[in-house]
Amino acid sequence: MIRSHLPPLVSGTLFGAGLALGGMTNPERVRGFLDVFGDWDPTLAFVMGGAVLVMAVAWRFVPRMKHPLFAPKFALPDRSDLTPQLIGGAAIFGVGWGLAGLCPGPGVAILFVHPLEAAVFVVSLLAGMVLQRLVSERASPAASS
Repeated sequence: MIRSHLPPLVSGTLFGAGLALGGMTNPERVRGFLDVFGDWDPTLAFVMGGAVLVMAVAWRFVPRMKHPLFAPKFALPDRSDLTPQLIGGAAIFGVGWGLAGLCPGPGVAILFVHPLEAAVFVVSLLAGMVLQRLVSERASPAASS
């Protein structure tokens, strides 16, 4: 139980701390990054650049590993994963991210700092997840069983 739950808990905590430290729990920072013709804020570019550097180093180790540390095999995406649902969901996510200035990680992280302000976002996020599941199940009953 601990072996399966501890890595995601540590990873999520580290991810949330990194978002908070990088200022990504501040919606104005995110909107500032998206405002390329106005008062542009490059902070998000540095946060993303740091993540890309860490992953670039991590990917150097993957070919040498027989399996991940906490899973029986790697689950890597391929071209068949690019479905219309994924592309549509990514577009909706991007619009919502631009409007709210938050994505799920910072939205949940900010709950601990500004719970009332973040509650509207998190409740909307959860409602969207439920709605997506209901629509998916209704569209494809065989896939959900």
